[in-house]
Amino acid sequence: MIKKKQPLRGVIIILLIIAAAMLLFDHFHINNFRTVEPGVFYTSGQPSGMDYTRLFYSYHVATIVNIRPASEHRDKNWHNEEIVSTRNNGINYIEMPIEKTSYFPDKQTQEQFLTVMANKSNLPVLLHGGRNDKRVAMLVAVWMVKTQKFSVEQTLKEVRIILEDRQPTPDEIRFVENLTK
Repeated sequence: MIKKKQPLRGVIIILLIIAAAMLLFDHFHINNFRTVEPGVFYTSGQPSGMDYTRLFYSYHVATIVNIRPASEHRDKNWHNEEIVSTRNNGINYIEMPIEKTSYFPDKQTQEQFLTVMANKSNLPVLLHGGRNDKRVAMLVAVWMVKTQKFSVEQTLKEVRIILEDRQPTPDEIRFVENLTK
């Protein structure tokens, strides 16, 4: 009888260790976090909880640019958490809302974002939307083409990474190509 309990006890211990590891990973894992240029530009999905501490102290983020409009956070606590976290840590917080349905940034939004990125006191910047956000990918493309002089091919490669290896649509490719004109 004792021999049967020992394997069961071992399985329970292993399951508890796996569960603890998963909780820690989720607790210290920033959703869809990407380094576009170290010390300058990062992207992610919606941060929460301890993500802010990690962003501020590990990555020294000086500015958070949120592209989610009020319709996406009206009834969500993440927006209040983000405002409080940035204010308490002296971090710039900029809202640049882009609707999900028309996710290509207009000229005004592009210029506003490039102005934020050009101001050295704003760096490093974290640009975030939701998970796997096309709006984030398109603003990254704007920055890469307009200020870093990346080719269309190099830019589309980064866009694919942000979109979790989804191929850009013909409209997205056209958008990036038009940035070079």
